[in-house]
Amino acid sequence: NDDTIVTQYTMTTIEELGLLKMDFLGLRNLTVIRDAEMQIQKMNPGFSMDNIPDDDAATFRMLTEGKTQGVFQLESAGITSVCVNMKPTSIEDMTAIVALYRPGPMDSIPTFIANKLDPRKITYKTPLLEPILKVTYGCIVYQEQVIEIFRSLGGYTMGQADNIRRAISKKKMKVIEEERKVFVYGDREKGIPGCIAKGVSEAVAQSIYDEIVAFANYAFNKAHAVCYAVVSYQTAYLKCHYPRQYMAALMTSVLDSAAKISGYIAECKEMGIAVLPPDINHSEDKFTVEGQSIRFGLGAVKNVG
Repeated sequence: NDDTIVTQYTMTTIEELGLLKMDFLGLRNLTVIRDAEMQIQKMNPGFSMDNIPDDDAATFRMLTEGKTQGVFQLESAGITSVCVNMKPTSIEDMTAIVALYRPGPMDSIPTFIANKLDPRKITYKTPLLEPILKVTYGCIVYQEQVIEIFRSLGGYTMGQADNIRRAISKKKMKVIEEERKVFVYGDREKGIPGCIAKGVSEAVAQSIYDEIVAFANYAFNKAHAVCYAVVSYQTAYLKCHYPRQYMAALMTSVLDSAAKISGYIAECKEMGIAVLPPDINHSEDKFTVEGQSIRFGLGAVKNVG
């Protein structure tokens, strides 16, 4: 492909050959954050996204009120209602929202919310689960928690635990059923003591394994969810504290979509921000902040080259 060497092997073949596979996601929202930061610096030269607090009460209050339009990952009606019901108070909570709002984990959202709002409802099948699941109010949410359960309760090494997690997520039923015995009773050859040796009863170990198998198909990688939650939080913070600069940057990012721009103009109106019409003397190519208003960018006018 031009001067680049390209192969056309499927990803599983690449992995089996021992090669490293990487997925790169381009996020428009990172550009939005940078553009908003540059607009804010015109008014406040010392401003930097690196220095914003990560526990801003006003930002979390805005999300709890359902004002999520234009916030990364939290715009859809369904996830907005999760924000309203869950009342997030930390990036950890936002990480869980991002990970839970998908087919499968969605079923545990009501339990998660109930446990968060009333910690007395949290139960653990064995005290060994508390340090692993405390951060998610007793629910299994992340792949890393599945690995940690195999490690702490079954006595697996990190590598062994990750191999089983992968087998479960790929639905390899033969491996899943064989591994049940190892998880519960252990395997001397593999050096795995098993749950019973750790003082967990057989019935509890079986029931934990059932829960893992039912859930691990959908379990989300926490490292990935945290990255998304941080970007969500940063966009929410900007919308909360620098709404004009943020909305201008957001509309600039969708210059070619009249439908999205009209939606964001309606959101500006809702927020009490006037969007001034395009003006040959005042407009730039993109949306800009002008006084207490936002000036329409000429780049968004149809057929203006």
